[in-house]
Amino acid sequence: MVYEERNIWSSLIVSVIGTIVYVVIVLQQADGRPLTDVDWVPIMLWVIGASIVGAIVLSIAWGILAGMRDPDGVGKSDQRDRDIAHMSTRVGQAFLVIAGLGVIVLCAFEADWFWIANTMYFGFALSSIVGGIASVLAYRRGLV
Repeated sequence: MVYEERNIWSSLIVSVIGTIVYVVIVLQQADGRPLTDVDWVPIMLWVIGASIVGAIVLSIAWGILAGMRDPDGVGKSDQRDRDIAHMSTRVGQAFLVIAGLGVIVLCAFEADWFWIANTMYFGFALSSIVGGIASVLAYRRGLV
């Protein structure tokens, strides 16, 4: 597994776990009350921060283990890696655009801050997850 693919896997794993953790904590905090009553800001900020740190730590640890097995292959990338990165960025950006449009619509209808922020949060999460899946598939099956 090449350097770039390991980083994508790290980000993908942490994004999925972080999103699940966020949803579970918010639902637990709601405890039958409306979701808009949940103090979601600190939960979201902590999950985002922990996800960033988690992806970095996982990527470093995985890189160290890979470097011990193949010291010459660590950190190398080629044109294929760049092509896959560009493709996955385009795929992921589509979900950011959809989330951005959703946020505009919610703002137009003066929706609660909870729904606006969570639409954007899940847009970022979905962008990361779908873009990561697209990258992994490209590494496994090749670019078409």
